[in-house]
Amino acid sequence: MLMAILIMVIVGGIAGWLAGLIVRGGGFGLGGNIVVGILGAVIAGFLLPRAGFMIGGGLIGSIVSATIGAVILLVIVKVLKRA
Repeated sequence: MLMAILIMVIVGGIAGWLAGLIVRGGGFGLGGNIVVGILGAVIAGFLLPRAGFMIGGGLIGSIVSATIGAVILLVIVKVLKRA
């Protein structure tokens, strides 16, 4: 249980950091990036299979998937900030 939470935080942090690099001005600091990455993983887990995309399993697949979801989340936040 503790190991799963630790892995989720690490994957979320990496994914949030990568998404912050991809979406300029999208970084929220360490804690914010972890939250963005975890939310991104949830978003990607919901959207990607429905769109027909299957990303491989394992740690790298999880990071890629969470990063895609985090980028989607940051783009939505950026658009809403402009409105």
